[in-house]
Amino acid sequence: MNIRLDQINTITETHIELSGSKSETNRILLLQTLFPAVSLHNISNADDTQIMQQALQSKESIINIHHAGTAMRFLTAYFAMQDGREVVLTGSERMKERPVKILVDALRKLGATIEYTENEGYPPLCIKGKSLKESNVTIKADVSSQYITALLLIGAKLPKGITITLAGGITSLPYIEMTLGLLNSVGIQASLNNNILTVAPVKELKPITLTAESDWSSASYYYAVIALSPVDSKISLSSFKQSSLQGDSALVAIYKNFGVETAFRNGTIILTKVHQDYSNTLELDLKNTPDIAQTIAVTCFGLNIKCKLTGLHTLKIKETDRLEALKTELEKFGATVTITEDSLSVNGQKANHTSQEVAIDTYNDHRMAMAFAPLALKYSFTVNDAEVVSKSYPDFWEDLKKAGFSVAKV
Repeated sequence: MNIRLDQINTITETHIELSGSKSETNRILLLQTLFPAVSLHNISNADDTQIMQQALQSKESIINIHHAGTAMRFLTAYFAMQDGREVVLTGSERMKERPVKILVDALRKLGATIEYTENEGYPPLCIKGKSLKESNVTIKADVSSQYITALLLIGAKLPKGITITLAGGITSLPYIEMTLGLLNSVGIQASLNNNILTVAPVKELKPITLTAESDWSSASYYYAVIALSPVDSKISLSSFKQSSLQGDSALVAIYKNFGVETAFRNGTIILTKVHQDYSNTLELDLKNTPDIAQTIAVTCFGLNIKCKLTGLHTLKIKETDRLEALKTELEKFGATVTITEDSLSVNGQKANHTSQEVAIDTYNDHRMAMAFAPLALKYSFTVNDAEVVSKSYPDFWEDLKKAGFSVAKV
C-alpha cells in the first residue's frame, strides 16, 4: 500500500491517544513470562508486541520473529535459560543481516548453548535451553542497548543473579535505565554503579500491575508536525509522564530548538508552536536517543536548519541502514546530506529543486515512513509501502488525518 500526502498549510487542533510504549511493553511481557505475578495494562498494539507475545506463548520448535529486532534480542536470552527447551530463532532476510554475536558471546559465557545455523554472528540461532550457572559477564557498552537489556531481563531468574561489566562508553543509556526502573518497580533489585550492572536473584514476586506509558518515539512525529506548523498550532497526546523512564522523552528539551513547547496536564502533553529564532546550525549528540534521529533530521530539513547529528553508529544495524536511507530520501527533496559511520549532517537545500514527484521508499522500516510524513506541511509526496508503520504504530495514518493531513491510498 502506497500513501499520497498532499501539502497542507495548517493543521487541525486535535487530541490523540497513543497506545503503550513498545519498548516498555516488550520488557514487561518478558518479565511477566518469567514472573506470572506481574500484570500489564495499556499494552502496545504494535506488530512487534504481537510477535513478542506469540513467541513467548509458542510451543513450536521454530520461532519466526520476522522484522522484530527487539524480540530477537530478548528472546535469544529468554530461550537460552529455558532448561530442556530447544528452538530455532529466525526472522526476515533483513533480520538475518543484523548482528547478534555480542549477545550470543555473552550468553555463552554464562553457560548457554547457542549455534548459528547459517552465517556466523547472525540469525537464525539454534538455542538449546539450560540452567545458566555463571553470573559474571563483560559486554561492550557502545553497542545496541537491547543486548544489555536482554541480559538484565533474565538476570533475576539466574541462580546467582547477574553482574554485567560494561566496557567503554555507554550508548543509549536511557534504555538501560528504563529496564532497571522496570525491574525495581516489580521488586527486583537492579542497579548501575561505575559501569557495573547487577541484578539480584529472585524466586518469586508479589503480585503487581504495571501500566505501560505511551510511546515517546511515536510522539516524536507530532513534535515534528508542530515544529513545521504555523505559530499557535496545537496537538495534545496521552498518556505520558513528566518523570518518564523512556529516553525519547528528551524530545521535550530537543524540540524547544524548533519552537515546540510541552505542557504536562493530568497525563496529557500539549504541544504548542511558539515563535522561535532558529540557530543557523544545530549540533546534537543522539547516542542516548538514536530512534528519534530520523525525525529530527527531517525536521531540520523542513525548517531549513543546518544540523549535525552524532552518536548514530547503531542506526546502521536497524531495520535498514538508516543513515544511508536518510541520505537517499532527503536528497530526493533537494537536501544536501553527508554521513559518516556515526553521524549525519543536513547542509541545506539545493536551489530551484522541485519535489512534486517525490516518492519516499521505506526500506521495511516503520520510522522512515513516519519520520517523513510531517514534511507534508511543506511538500506533496508519496510514501511507498506505507503499511510498514504497523510495526510500532498501526493507527498512524488514521491519527494523522485527525490532525488535518490529506492521506489517500494510491
